[in-house]
Amino acid sequence: MGAGPGDPKLITVRGLDLLKTADVVVYDRLAHPSLLSHTLPSAEKIYVGKASAHHSMKQPDINAVIVDRALQGKSVVRLKGGDPFVFGRGGEEAEHCKQHGVPFEIVPGVTSAIAAPAYAGIPVTHRDAASSFSIVTGHERDDSRESGTRTAGVAEQRRQWGKIAHAADTLIFLMGVEALPDIAQRLQENGRAPETPVALVQWGTWARQRVIVGTLADIVERVQSANLKPPAVCVVGEVVNLRSTLQWFDNLEQRPLFGKRIVVTRAREQASGLSDLLRAKGADPIELPVIQIRPVEEFSEIDKALLSLNEYDWVVLTSANAVPVIAKRLEALGLDGRAFAGTKIATIGPATAQALKEQLGLRADFTPTEAVAEAILEQFPESDLKGKRFLIPRALEAREVLPETLRERGAEADVIPVYETVIDAEGAEALKTEFENGGVDIITFTSSSTVRNFVQALSPQDPSKAAELVKNALIVAIGPITANTAREFGLEPHIVAEEHTIPGLVAAIESRYIKEAIHA
Repeated sequence: MGAGPGDPKLITVRGLDLLKTADVVVYDRLAHPSLLSHTLPSAEKIYVGKASAHHSMKQPDINAVIVDRALQGKSVVRLKGGDPFVFGRGGEEAEHCKQHGVPFEIVPGVTSAIAAPAYAGIPVTHRDAASSFSIVTGHERDDSRESGTRTAGVAEQRRQWGKIAHAADTLIFLMGVEALPDIAQRLQENGRAPETPVALVQWGTWARQRVIVGTLADIVERVQSANLKPPAVCVVGEVVNLRSTLQWFDNLEQRPLFGKRIVVTRAREQASGLSDLLRAKGADPIELPVIQIRPVEEFSEIDKALLSLNEYDWVVLTSANAVPVIAKRLEALGLDGRAFAGTKIATIGPATAQALKEQLGLRADFTPTEAVAEAILEQFPESDLKGKRFLIPRALEAREVLPETLRERGAEADVIPVYETVIDAEGAEALKTEFENGGVDIITFTSSSTVRNFVQALSPQDPSKAAELVKNALIVAIGPITANTAREFGLEPHIVAEEHTIPGLVAAIESRYIKEAIHA
């Protein structure tokens, strides 16, 4: 299956459908990590990424993994960057499946050979500039190197530069950054003019896309001066000149968050909303859902309370996570939103109020201006709480300030756990490498549990080491409670959102970078 060139929105509908049902996902370095958020929680995810001169798994081993899992009766998705049949070795892997009696389907993907130039404002064909294009590998591998099956040297001999230089108006080289000096020299030696326009598009379609433009005569020097590294697509031909007119993705560079790599620690079910907002601002979200939200195993207490809602004056929802659990229990009991007719509902913030409206068709009677328990208590619309009964369905572990203060004011508060948050450390090892390489700009925390689980996932043996690992990244907290939890673990927040919502958190990050841009 082709994952597309990088932008996770460019995966095909068929590809996404299969990804959502796969038992096993074997994925590459150039498949956007956020695509894994669409997989089943139970899916086995196996990283087999390849970077220049480094391979996490050799090709024969990849072939063996695919066949092994398939022969176990599992549905396997081999997720490859771009298109699997455009220098993606999909043909070799499919041949291996055929040899071992494993049925397969090919799901094409948007190739970076066309998409990366398009995002750079370079059409590979244009009636006034090019009527043909060729896609060429920037390098060949043989048995003396990674994992080919041909005799050493034979693969390289297939590239006949005399023919390649004039094969088409537009030449597109994939995996050609390291070989760029040789490519530029051979094209000129075989008749391409030194002034022929050339563009290198690094991380095409990703938020961190960079474009270097030059000619065959000077592109090597320009790329070296810019310290541009793989992965990059090289485009040679007159169509490169159209970039000055057609560039559009570069306009994202005017956005304050362009290219910022931002870690999203929300639960898998909730991460996409924050990631989409960040991506719209030009950022590159990295999803590390360090918490899983699970309904409690025993529902007798909440069922009893829902069957006698008329005995409560108020139901207080301190998280949107409680709403779907309540909705499912009402359904199981043969009830619906009308069960709340005799009681009032308070929600801790607008996100919880929105979930209540969308999932139960109910409007909150009261939502404080700040999404913290203290604000509920300070702004509560009733001053005399003596004898009032409150139902608080919430997480198994949560702060006690709300029920304790209600009881101090003479109210009865029934606290019933309806869900729990547990650690999800999957992906933590890969993210540690990103931190070590300086590949993360910002870490976002949307609850105290995301802070605790993040620290535990990154450094389970010694949580104090987590702060040292992330010292070069900005810490962003959704509100003061989350910020205080971060401080407990040595993570001093650089940004605390004034509006304790996901849009408020994104706005706070954006404001920080806007101010920096103004001062710069």
